[in-house]
Amino acid sequence: MTTWAWVAVVVVAVVALAAVGYFVLQQQKRRAHLRERFGPEYERMVAEHDNRREAEQELLNREQRHAELDIRPLTQESRDTYASRWTEVQERFVDAPGFAVTEADQLVTAVMAERGYPTENFEQRVSDLSVGHAETLDHYRKAHEISGRAARKEASTEELRQAMVHYRALFEELLHETTRGR
Repeated sequence: MTTWAWVAVVVVAVVALAAVGYFVLQQQKRRAHLRERFGPEYERMVAEHDNRREAEQELLNREQRHAELDIRPLTQESRDTYASRWTEVQERFVDAPGFAVTEADQLVTAVMAERGYPTENFEQRVSDLSVGHAETLDHYRKAHEISGRAARKEASTEELRQAMVHYRALFEELLHETTRGR
């Protein structure tokens, strides 16, 4: 082989290594971004999917959908009204815990709707919330699960109390959060 041929082989090898290095670096950046943005939801999605790339693509799709939504903060008047309604729901818990949990779920959904989140079904709500509220998403899932059991009269009063605590975590975040994640 001539010197020029060796030089060409070395140049091609260096370019290929640089391209692979760039690709790996971009994947690491994307992964770090998704981990930071989605917190515990990232790990949950990875565990649910066949491979990490599918899970990450799902999370990227969620980000894209979320970016297209018109998410807005509540006015002070709305925050005050919802806070007052939450207090009423909590007070009703003493006499009618199952009913109060149903009301808490409806109140969270109403706040979501006013903020601009679609509320057509639970799985879509979770998907949309995961982008900006990943830290409280497990609270919402647990509350919803208990609420479903309560509707079938299969939840204890303590579980209903826990549902209220879980709903409150997301409710307070939705109530006071601005659009900082956008």
